[in-house]
Amino acid sequence: MIGVDAPLVDTCSRAGCTNPATAKVNWRNPRIHNVDRVKVWLACDDHTEFLHDYLQSRGFPVLTTSLDQAVDSVPS
Repeated sequence: MIGVDAPLVDTCSRAGCTNPATAKVNWRNPRIHNVDRVKVWLACDDHTEFLHDYLQSRGFPVLTTSLDQAVDSVPS
């Protein structure tokens, strides 16, 4: 159980990974999402490239950014 004083840490979205996130992988599925619909996966240093490449290989527009950078759209 997480205590009240436990820090909240965003973790990597890669299945099974519990590392702290260091980047955002912003993406969208162009078949069902408009340009202004942004989905976000969090990534640690070890999985940023993997998650980016995974989405890009499926034809999804992808933009990797720092955790604090806001993204309004992911253009094709």
